[in-house]
Amino acid sequence: MAITFAYQKEDFELNEVSKIRKWITSVVQKQGCRVGSIGYLFCSDDYLLEANIKYLNHDTLTDIITFDYVEGGVVSGDIMISVDRVGENASIFGVPFEQELHRVIIHGILHLLGQGDKSDEEAVQMRSKEEAALQLWQTM
Repeated sequence: MAITFAYQKEDFELNEVSKIRKWITSVVQKQGCRVGSIGYLFCSDDYLLEANIKYLNHDTLTDIITFDYVEGGVVSGDIMISVDRVGENASIFGVPFEQELHRVIIHGILHLLGQGDKSDEEAVQMRSKEEAALQLWQTM
C-alpha cells in the first residue's frame, strides 16, 4: 500500500498528508477494496493541459486527470490535479481552497472505484459520493 504525493507546482505543498492518506484508505476500504499504489501529482494548468492533450487528446483545461490501474479489488492509479484550476473553481463555487482540493482529491479516488461522471445521472451520483467522503473527512 502506498499513497504518494509529488509536486510539479513548486509553490504548493499538501497539508495534513497523514490524515489524507488515512481518509483515502478509509474511503477505499468502505467500498470493499484495498489501496494499492496511488500517486498524486499536483501541477499547474499548463502542465495538466499538456498531459490532457498528450494522453487523452483533449485540448481543454481540467482540474483532474485520473489514470486507472485498478486490478480486482486493489485500487491503483495516477491522479494529476491542477492546483490552479482547483483555486479558480473554489473561487467560482464560493468555497475554501482546501475544501475544493479535498473534493478533487477524492473525486479521483471515486473514479478509480468505478464511479463515472459523464452522464447527468453519474454526475449526481459522483457529487453525492464526494459529499459523503467530505463528511467522513470532517470526522477524522
